[in-house]
Amino acid sequence: MNAVDTAGLKVIEPATSQGRPRRPGRRAVYLFAALSAAVVVLAAASAVMGQTSVSISEIWASIGRRFGGQVATDSQTATIDAVLWTVRWPRLALAGLAGAALGVAGALMQGAFGNPLAEPGVIGVSSGAAAAASGALVFGAAGVINPWITAAAAFAGALGATFLLYTLSRSGGRTEVVTLVLMGIAVNAVAGAAIACFTFMADRTASQEIVFWQMGSLNGTLADYLWLVGPLVLLGVVAAMGLARQLDLLSLGERGARHLGVDVERLRILAALVIALLTAAAVAFCGIIAFVGLVVPHLVRLAVGPGHRLLIPASALGGAVMLLAADLVARNAVAHADLPIGMLTALVGGPFFFYLLRRTRRRAGGWA
Repeated sequence: MNAVDTAGLKVIEPATSQGRPRRPGRRAVYLFAALSAAVVVLAAASAVMGQTSVSISEIWASIGRRFGGQVATDSQTATIDAVLWTVRWPRLALAGLAGAALGVAGALMQGAFGNPLAEPGVIGVSSGAAAAASGALVFGAAGVINPWITAAAAFAGALGATFLLYTLSRSGGRTEVVTLVLMGIAVNAVAGAAIACFTFMADRTASQEIVFWQMGSLNGTLADYLWLVGPLVLLGVVAAMGLARQLDLLSLGERGARHLGVDVERLRILAALVIALLTAAAVAFCGIIAFVGLVVPHLVRLAVGPGHRLLIPASALGGAVMLLAADLVARNAVAHADLPIGMLTALVGGPFFFYLLRRTRRRAGGWA
């Protein structure tokens, strides 16, 4: 355990016998290596597999043509180039970015609110973003500059849902685990009602877009989306890493964190902003994809422990792996069909949520 310098209000890293700070163990190194390899393998599989089969050699040839300034000389190579650079590469890139954003948002939310059940999709943050974006679609604001206005509406909805949950779940100076989950159910219900209302008001095109939001899908991804999502996810991950040390201190308890100089309320407000940013970036073009932020951080903690300096980047990689795998299944499980990716993540995350809920109840000695 880290020693505490109460005079300087800082944590002193434990040293080895040579006096140097202790470095991450081999388990963490192996985990990062395995997750990185999984991202590469899944990306390659996503590029190869699909309704139009593409070999590895054809992929390398297409990359050479793209960066060598060459043009396809026949219809077959032109089709391969279009499939890879218009459809598959943007889609797998967005899957990785959205998965990373949701994984980090889940880790950040669980650390900031001290709640093992917290996750943007479970407690209504994703639904709030979807409801706000649906409203923008219905009232025509998104028709002007669709990607930017939709993302702005999603950010506002995610931010509003996050602060609503934080405000309503506070009692006696702390956030109750069960209260946060129950408030999340209420927020999901209200957001679902708003989405249903907007669907009723919308024309056919907007209605289809709203249904897409509710089911969650990467179908129709465009390369232009990456110019918006990429910087937002990068900014969110960097900001989350900046909060890592304070989150570690907060895990000692609010009183202990305050004694060590942490402004707990300010920390949670900053965390809420970052969570809203990451969630909005993830769902702006993918729709509601739940349980990634719940499953991934819990599995990562088993390997690297609760320290956020390792947990946050590992959750980013783990989230990318989970969503890349889900998208690969969504595109290839049924011939000539594209399954909703949110349905697949729910099939994995739903049972995991039940398990965590029962474990939390046992540890708390009941629901009270």
